[in-house]
Amino acid sequence: MPPFRRSLTALLQARFPLLFVETFEEQRVHAEIIAAATGLAVPRAVWHWSSTQGLCREGGLPERNTTEPAAMLGGVTRVQERSVFVLDDLHAFLGDGSRPADPQVVRALRDLVREFRGGESARTAIIVAPVLRIPPELEKDVTVLDFALPDEQSMRELLDSMIARNHDTVSIALGASGHDRLTKAALGLTLAEAENAFSLAMVNGNTLTEDDVEVVLTEKAQTIRKSGLLELIRTEVRLDDVGGLEVLKTWLGKRSDSWLAEAVAYGLPAPKGVLITGVPGCGKSLTAKAVAASWGLPLIRLDIGRMFAGLVGASEHNIRTALATAEACAPCVLWVDEIDKGFAGAGSAGDTGTSARVFGTFLTWMQEKDRPVFVVATANSIENLPPEFLRKGRFDEIFFVDLPSAAERETIWRLHLTQRLRGPAAGMTLSPKLIQDLAASSDGFSGAEIEQAVVTGLFDAYSGRRALIAADLFHAVENTVPLSSLHGAQITALREWAKLRAVSASGLEIPARDW
Repeated sequence: MPPFRRSLTALLQARFPLLFVETFEEQRVHAEIIAAATGLAVPRAVWHWSSTQGLCREGGLPERNTTEPAAMLGGVTRVQERSVFVLDDLHAFLGDGSRPADPQVVRALRDLVREFRGGESARTAIIVAPVLRIPPELEKDVTVLDFALPDEQSMRELLDSMIARNHDTVSIALGASGHDRLTKAALGLTLAEAENAFSLAMVNGNTLTEDDVEVVLTEKAQTIRKSGLLELIRTEVRLDDVGGLEVLKTWLGKRSDSWLAEAVAYGLPAPKGVLITGVPGCGKSLTAKAVAASWGLPLIRLDIGRMFAGLVGASEHNIRTALATAEACAPCVLWVDEIDKGFAGAGSAGDTGTSARVFGTFLTWMQEKDRPVFVVATANSIENLPPEFLRKGRFDEIFFVDLPSAAERETIWRLHLTQRLRGPAAGMTLSPKLIQDLAASSDGFSGAEIEQAVVTGLFDAYSGRRALIAADLFHAVENTVPLSSLHGAQITALREWAKLRAVSASGLEIPARDW
């Protein structure tokens, strides 16, 4: 029995009077409610209500004059048979932070709860809505029931049924691997969204192949992006494309495939995640992109700043929705960029309480999650983060990314020049002596500053419509004032913090250098 149906069955048997199910999938949750209600030892009748159709018994015609919610609820209390009442549009009358709840609807619901608790017949009302809205007067009367997005088995069954329905008109060239990839690509979507994505893949040339995974992922990116909270990032960057940071890359490499059944059988828990802090421009965000591509997992970016909406309770709802979507996409990598800015000051004297509640929800999820969602959080400054965020158990490890050493600068120069020297610009020979001289001249530069020096040199060469020469690169270095010169004191303070609390991503001793 599915987890939702099992929980609902128990609540119905216990005669809970009022439930609230937060979901966009009305059709799927209706099917689960009907299955639970009719599967009881003594089955219950199922009634549906919407603001357009009114109240009707399952399989029957709508009752007259039941579109108004307060009047409908009054009529529901007079139904004496064992029943489950599914109320689809009632959330629109329960307030949303900008407007109060309809007092008549709230009063009718409280009367309904009292009647259902004291009546002889077992009756339950279930509010089904895409957003959670519970007026304060009903907080002690309503029970919230989670309804998860479709799991892998549900997606597989949907894909199989669509293939069976369309095999006469669509050429199916999908092996076991392709079938598995298509199923996993749709995780995080509702069944309706997944059906649309699979349909689009099938009409794309009237064939269904493993290449159509890209079609499903594109549709998934659009769907995730509509929430404004999450974004599916497509990247081809690999860990080998990140210069330096060998200790961090080795640590990440050892955790590849750790979400597979083989790792579970070995006794390994799914890794929680990693916090990467350090000097800006030294590869933190690039590493987040690289680990997802190297592991072959989807990369989902969480924008903490957009969590904090203006309506009361909306921020908490946003974080719960975002984390539920990430879990539905598992296995995946959840990238929380610049987390220090999103949660800075949570719980401080100036905080109104919203950021503290959002932060608490995120912390609890980090601690308790059992789905393979690997969190990569990046931060430029950790001094404003609450201490409970940094304790062991939240993340598997905290890494400090420092300015690159001379050897790492050589690697970074070679990577960027190799990637960009093509076409007319490719006349320069990358000799070991040139790379060493460039690394020596760029002491104190971050990886981003080295990359920008290469780009600046290429612009100088392009303006003369000639090949890049070494003088262009050295000129770009000479005209760059690195961040380490402008903010040396902040970098020194960051290093002092990292000496006792973090692991060097490069494996080098963290220096205490005066800038």
